[in-house]
Amino acid sequence: MPTDPLFSVEGQVVLVSGASRGIGRAIAAGFAQRGSQVIITGRDPARLEKTAAEISSGGCSQVVPYVCNVAQPAATARMVEELITRFGRIDTLVNCAGVNVRRRAEDYDEATYDYITNINIRGAFFLSTAVGRYMKEARRGCIINVDSINSHTPLRYVSVYAMSKAALGEMTKCLAMEWGPYGIRVNAIGPGFTLTDLGRRLWENPALEAWRQANTPLGRIGLPEDMVGACIFLASPAASYITGQVLYIDGGTLSGLFWPLDVESPEASASPEG
Repeated sequence: MPTDPLFSVEGQVVLVSGASRGIGRAIAAGFAQRGSQVIITGRDPARLEKTAAEISSGGCSQVVPYVCNVAQPAATARMVEELITRFGRIDTLVNCAGVNVRRRAEDYDEATYDYITNINIRGAFFLSTAVGRYMKEARRGCIINVDSINSHTPLRYVSVYAMSKAALGEMTKCLAMEWGPYGIRVNAIGPGFTLTDLGRRLWENPALEAWRQANTPLGRIGLPEDMVGACIFLASPAASYITGQVLYIDGGTLSGLFWPLDVESPEASASPEG
């Protein structure tokens, strides 16, 4: 069956940061499987090379690895210049690089604070502006930021992470406003509870898994592959009039508060306000 051109990303040059594993890897593979020329970045050369080879071996477009620490603006600027020289353009940028450290607010030191914010928001901003300069010249382009449900409803003990993701959401809107006149669309996706290699141990805790199930209307935990469809859509002509938005992909977690009462329980008839 031929691909509907309305949702096609075939032939696009797509740069995905933080793509050596997890959500970034799934997004990169999703674009490659649909005929995009994908470049993936990360800090670990061996893991990056392995990921690129594995995605490419699946009958996809050849994925190009590029070692780069997005926390270093000079390095990202150099990378973007080299990619523009090699490929001529970058059609879609996916800012997926992100880190988290769980602590009480008063226990964060400056080094940990900088580690999180330098990657999650500072890195995303300067990578976006490096790419955005070329997109402005081309008068077209798409940027997709990987936000989090923490920017909407933060969890306890991840204050710096939540702050950085909230800033990413505001960056999405600010860049959408500034760059819209140049034909550049800037949106974000907000993953909910997702089973990645880094978070697998978290969800092996029975109490935590039970809490997650109780707070996810669709029941199951999200998979990295669940983020692919939204990114393909946002990068395609189907989303040509969509910018400045955050699309939460959370199985319904942000729909409301899920209190531990069944409708048949005696307590359910009492008003929660008094």
